[in-house]
Amino acid sequence: MRYFLQFSYDGTAYHGWQVQPNADTVQQRLNSALTLLLRQSIETVGAGRTDTGVHADMMVAHFDVPEPLATDTLVHKLNRLLPQDIAVQSLRAVQSEAHARFDATARTYHYYVYTRKNPFRRHFALRLFYTPDYALMNAAAEHLLEVSDFTSFSKLHTDAHTNICHVSHARWVQVEDDLWRFEITANRFLRNMVRAIVGTLLDVGRHRLTPESFMQVIARKDRCEAGDSVAANALSLVHITYPDSLYLP
Repeated sequence: MRYFLQFSYDGTAYHGWQVQPNADTVQQRLNSALTLLLRQSIETVGAGRTDTGVHADMMVAHFDVPEPLATDTLVHKLNRLLPQDIAVQSLRAVQSEAHARFDATARTYHYYVYTRKNPFRRHFALRLFYTPDYALMNAAAEHLLEVSDFTSFSKLHTDAHTNICHVSHARWVQVEDDLWRFEITANRFLRNMVRAIVGTLLDVGRHRLTPESFMQVIARKDRCEAGDSVAANALSLVHITYPDSLYLP
């Protein structure tokens, strides 16, 4: 049987989601906990990758077992076994061909920035030493909905087969007086894509680029034309959407 596991994590202490040799990752922690509790080798498949230091309010992974599981009991045991910076929310049986990565229809990321020194925000938001022009950045962000080739915002030399993505939402929103977040939703994301987009939008916010020149950066399909990637710690994967038909009653 196949199950979808929904969980969240503070990525500060981890070298991203995906298992790597000689590195502590969220996937390795999850695989080890499931293997111990189920007394069989478990290899999870995640909905995507998050880089070192990136967080997830919602991540989904699937795994297979030969027999049905007591889902509520396993969630409880996992939360007792996993470290404090990883928390499991639910475990649901799904169709045998359901895939955590390929069946996701949309993903949403948030990136937080703030301007006043605040020790309680430093691990989860980027401090800016200037106040950007958010209205101008939103004017530029609207162009993200008009294009599909995001080569200019992709990390170089990745294993992605295509740089085509379809963005359905991209906007800066004020959360508190000096705390803002960039919200972006797409069917898929390239490695480093959100952090490169935010870095380039901040160039717009500092009047180094115009919304029109931001569009030209996209059109050139050249990572060297875009702005610097911003810090990973302010980025969170917050939602993944799946068809209801994947879940078993």
